Amino acid sequence: QVQLVESGGGLVQAGGSLRLSCAASGSIFSINAMGWYRQAPGNERELVALITSGGTAMYGDSVKGRFTIFRDNAKNTVYLQMNSLKPEDTAVYYCNAQITVLMVPRDYWGQGTQVTVSS
Repeated sequence: QVQLVESGGGLVQAGGSLRLSCAASGSIFSINAMGWYRQAPGNERELVALITSGGTAMYGDSVKGRFTIFRDNAKNTVYLQMNSLKPEDTAVYYCNAQITVLMVPRDYWGQGTQVTVSS
């Protein structure tokens, strides 16, 4: 009943920028934290950035100063602005949201969007 739909991935050269979007839809009562994770081949899924409903953001060490997470609560959407991209940022990026549906909170995940950074 809840969907997270991501968009904005693609191929970019090193030093370039991309913006990812993730929109939540369905029978949503409330959304707490929203965030982005990524997984490269052979690696574990790792936190990229997280933002609370109040707007407090936190970042993984490897992206601090280059990526910015922000959200539009009216649109139930979270964004990830990625600047100064590096080849090591290449991964599938997954949106995550803590959503309460029918008074039950749980984690929801998007389907993932590929980001490829060429050197």
